[in-house]
Amino acid sequence: MPITSDISPTTTLIIQISAVAIWLGIVFLASQILHRFKQDPELVRKVVHIGTGHVLLIAWWLHIPVWICVTAGILFSAIALFSHYTSVFPMLNNVGRKTYGIFYYALSISILVAFLWDSHPQYAVIGVMVMSWGDGMAALIGKRFGKHTFVYMGNQRSLEGSFAMFATSLLVMLCIFGFTHGIRLNDLKVAMPVAAIAALLEAFSPGGTDNLSVPLSSAFLSYALQSIF
Repeated sequence: MPITSDISPTTTLIIQISAVAIWLGIVFLASQILHRFKQDPELVRKVVHIGTGHVLLIAWWLHIPVWICVTAGILFSAIALFSHYTSVFPMLNNVGRKTYGIFYYALSISILVAFLWDSHPQYAVIGVMVMSWGDGMAALIGKRFGKHTFVYMGNQRSLEGSFAMFATSLLVMLCIFGFTHGIRLNDLKVAMPVAAIAALLEAFSPGGTDNLSVPLSSAFLSYALQSIF
């Protein structure tokens, strides 16, 4: 049941939008503080990457309507594309390389919400949280502890980072499954192959396309496997 079910629709809408706006404000304020204190640009970017992913988690919790989510996704896609060409939001852009990664990230959120939000929102959340946390931890762990590196189409990855992607994705999926229906044995049969595929796509998708391939595959594949099992 929506937590705002006892108040008017207009007030509910204001609360929903305000909650998301406040969270985004916190995320971007944190990124600016880190930037001012000259922290690692990769850390700053991943704070934004992980933090913005939680917007969908908040939207799920507050039962924000699909039309608002799709509109916000399209708007964020436009902002990301604009930033790609103008660098007006430098914390959004990839460190050391120019890709459409953030645009793909926003586009994937829009697609997942459009197809899954009304019927199976938990799978849209899985796709985005696997990408935000999995990719974020893969980059941070890989940069800090990555000793066994490999290069594919100009992108350097590490086995340590890929394992972090797998482990984080697995944990994220089990947490969401546990929240929705309690963890069952079949959930491991779903989460393990999906996490493995997410790790492979994160490692081998070129030019920031992992921001599109990882969330879409994680969401739709987990939905398909849950239906089978």
